[in-house]
Amino acid sequence: MVHFPSSRVSSTVPASRRAVLSAAVAVAATPVLAGCVTSSGGGNESAGSGAKTADNPLGVPADAGLEVVIFKGGYGDDYAKSAEATYTQKFPKAKVDHKGIQRVGEALQPRFVADTPPDVVDNSGAGRLDLPTLVASGKLADLTELLDAPAYDSPDKKVRDTLLAGVVDDGTFGGKVATLNLTYTVWGMWYSKPLFDKHGWAYPQTWADMLTLCEEIKKAGIAPWTYQGKYPEYINDPMLTMAAKTGGTDLLKSVDNLEPNAWKNAALIGAAEAFAELAGKGYIMAGSEALSHTESQAAWCQGKAALIPCGSWLESEQKGVTPAGFDMVMGTVPSLTTSDKMKVTAIEAASSESFLVPAKAKNKQGGLEYLRILFSKASAKSFAQANSTLPAIAGATEGLSLSPALTSVRDAAEAAGTEAFSYRFRSWYAPLAKAVDDATAELVNKRINAQAWADRVQKAADAVAKDTTVTKYTR
Repeated sequence: MVHFPSSRVSSTVPASRRAVLSAAVAVAATPVLAGCVTSSGGGNESAGSGAKTADNPLGVPADAGLEVVIFKGGYGDDYAKSAEATYTQKFPKAKVDHKGIQRVGEALQPRFVADTPPDVVDNSGAGRLDLPTLVASGKLADLTELLDAPAYDSPDKKVRDTLLAGVVDDGTFGGKVATLNLTYTVWGMWYSKPLFDKHGWAYPQTWADMLTLCEEIKKAGIAPWTYQGKYPEYINDPMLTMAAKTGGTDLLKSVDNLEPNAWKNAALIGAAEAFAELAGKGYIMAGSEALSHTESQAAWCQGKAALIPCGSWLESEQKGVTPAGFDMVMGTVPSLTTSDKMKVTAIEAASSESFLVPAKAKNKQGGLEYLRILFSKASAKSFAQANSTLPAIAGATEGLSLSPALTSVRDAAEAAGTEAFSYRFRSWYAPLAKAVDDATAELVNKRINAQAWADRVQKAADAVAKDTTVTKYTR
């Protein structure tokens, strides 16, 4: 059984969205990387291990140097340097070599070929290393030892027990934990709290209440919904989330595992019918289909529409566009039925910003210890405060003064608990992902009905299942 991360990548999705989603999954970076990374060179001379103690549970050699390579993108690299300073305090004889770079794959691929990699790598950004190839070639250390070690500032817990739901699965390939992801993305419906307060509108918990609210919004002269029409994946998110809440984890597995008639499940057809009704009642802003993500989100910020679907990067993406006092917040997707298998608080979520320790790292134990520090609560809290981003560590935002947007995302993640999920067909089967997007665009623009939507998507899923040239994955 092969496990791939749950985040999604699509060539048709805006770069801003791909940057958030693709950090947790590396599609083939380049043919050169895929072809050459399996080679073996002279290799590093291992620094070995030190004595394992309560204060040094991973057995880090006290005087071994540590090389850390960080993708210096939107988050910068100060957070990484802070963790390095803590490492140096603990191991004062160890010299830390820090490199903040872009194009991680181009810089490090030759070193993986020669088996002389750094000790820790932040494998993110464009041109990152191809994770599936590295895993298949045995180039990455299994992080299970780290996950089972005591958390750095919560020694009564294992590292794995401090992570948000799904984070370990996101970095698991074929049963091996190859990466650990630092940030956490949540998807939902966004609205301006002051706008809702002004009109006395309450965010709905059920789809029936959503339709009632939409009628009230429409009467106020505002479009209830808009969406990023040129990229229908955005409006797929709440629709497929609704279906997942109705059908539960069995539905997620049947869809991702390409089981026969999975897309004709009553939960999926029910969700498609709900969104067809949303469109049929005129609750989607006219012209949304022609809008890009920036255009639709700008219209929403201008008060032309009350609700928009998006991931938790929305606040950052709208900087410079959002008017003062707009105070955007995220609500979870409403429940469709009274017998949903998941609670209304369940969310679609995935982690990103992937960190790895190479199998041939000279100071592998030091690399693991560095990640133990980086994924500590104190380190994550500092990261959240500096970057207005939810870390993948539970409780990392406690005591911080957060924006309304990030507060709502944090609250949603905490309320969901273990009911955080995602579909994986997007990262596994690009043709199927495009077929779903295309069909949903037709559905919400009233050109096909729910049954036709299900038939079209199922036909595409069957084609992928029968294609012997496509590698199949299961969950």
